[in-house]
Amino acid sequence: MTKNPLSMQLDVDDFLPASEEDKAYMVQMRPSSTFFKDGCKRLYKNKVAFVSMCVIILITLASILLPMVWPYSYEQQLGVQPGKPVDASYNNLAPMEYSRAEEARMEQGESVFPHLFGTDAAGRDYFIRVVYGTRISLAVGFFASIIVLLVGMTLGSIAGFMGGRVDMFIMRVVDIIYSLPDMLMVILLAAVMRETIGTALEGTVLQAIGSNIISLFVIFALLYWCSMARLIRGQILSLREQEYVLAAQATGAGAKWIITKHLIPNCISVVIISTALQIPSAIFTESFLSFLGLGVNAPMPSLGSLASDALNGITTYPYRLVIPAIVISLIVLGLNLFGDGLRDAFDPKLNQ
Repeated sequence: MTKNPLSMQLDVDDFLPASEEDKAYMVQMRPSSTFFKDGCKRLYKNKVAFVSMCVIILITLASILLPMVWPYSYEQQLGVQPGKPVDASYNNLAPMEYSRAEEARMEQGESVFPHLFGTDAAGRDYFIRVVYGTRISLAVGFFASIIVLLVGMTLGSIAGFMGGRVDMFIMRVVDIIYSLPDMLMVILLAAVMRETIGTALEGTVLQAIGSNIISLFVIFALLYWCSMARLIRGQILSLREQEYVLAAQATGAGAKWIITKHLIPNCISVVIISTALQIPSAIFTESFLSFLGLGVNAPMPSLGSLASDALNGITTYPYRLVIPAIVISLIVLGLNLFGDGLRDAFDPKLNQ
């Protein structure tokens, strides 16, 4: 029996509880997610940034793990043995070339590990020096970026939240530092600190690290925090008038609590992106100073010092300059592309 369409009588079946299948059909809900998960998904879809991240991870793992299994060390002079004359046939070997002593051992049936990139003028395996120099450059770039992040985020958040004279004083200091010639100040500070810090570190645990690396960290802490501070200050100025900040102030929360619990977490995407883009700048600065002889202490290598040492035989052994230059370019390019991918993935203004 069909119902009269003009009838006012209600159909009781329409008021029965919906089944789970009916709910799943009618309600199409996206699985719960977070800001970090959404950013990682967008980063994975960016193939250039994802490949760059894989390359950086591969280079980092190789610089950490290869020295553990490589038969040569970065400071081992292969032709030098106590009580015996120096074997000059180990010096300046071309890639995959063997010395006379190694060839004699191979004729006797012994296995000799090859020198993939040859040796330098002191008879040291060049491949492991490039690997170890990559490790040093990455470590210096990473820790220098952490120092810049801590100093810049602290001063920038204080300036943005406090305002008034505090903001004016910090920003005038930033303007003064910006007015100084960067490279000239970096070179002067590195030269001065190498002499002053070197004597102060004698007999301490930091002596093994070297005065030049410590001076690099001090230089980054003094000069390279300004961009991070201005960026964080701008974010804090736009966030401090939000309702949740006013509510926290109304409940009696202090400035430290509001900055650490409310303001910094809401601009964490900008912090991540800026830190990722700061690492290649720090690596380039370290390589530049090492190239000028103001970087890491000998015999510890870095990519910049390896390129500087290669200038003496650039016409005879050009690959010694080309190899560290390619590694520096690959690291800086990969980090820049990865930083751009992070900006596209985690910047909320680009994903509205």
